[in-house]
Amino acid sequence: MNLILERTDRVPFFTDMRATLHALGISASDFDWYLSDVETNYYGEDFSPQDQWITGVELRRLLECNEIQFIWAVFSAVPVGHRPTVLAAPYVQGNPDFWTGSEVGPQLQGAVFEIACWDSSATILVGLPEVAQQRFLAAFPETDSIQNAVLRRAG
Repeated sequence: MNLILERTDRVPFFTDMRATLHALGISASDFDWYLSDVETNYYGEDFSPQDQWITGVELRRLLECNEIQFIWAVFSAVPVGHRPTVLAAPYVQGNPDFWTGSEVGPQLQGAVFEIACWDSSATILVGLPEVAQQRFLAAFPETDSIQNAVLRRAG
């Protein structure tokens, strides 16, 4: 089941990846990451908003040392050391696939799961392992399935 977190006062802003990963019970360093379609409030020397591969250790350090709001972004998690060829960069801004009501998988072939930051108003979780889903739901009970969110918008 894919999840969406919106309409909550439990987070200071959407999307705080440090808080998101913590709620999932996932360490950034457990994966390598492909970051794409990035718009953020942070443009430090140690980070570029360009589509890029980043190690989990680099991502963990970036998130620990900076308070970053990801307005738009897709974080594709892949096993450490596995970097598949990116034929088309995953994207969130203008991506209609999230709103079809059907269950979608990660956009990057070989990704275990993805976290999409939607216009600083929602966090979309795609393809999460069951344990991570349950941890996130416990941390943010107002989280809903994408399918329910689509039905609410249509109704």
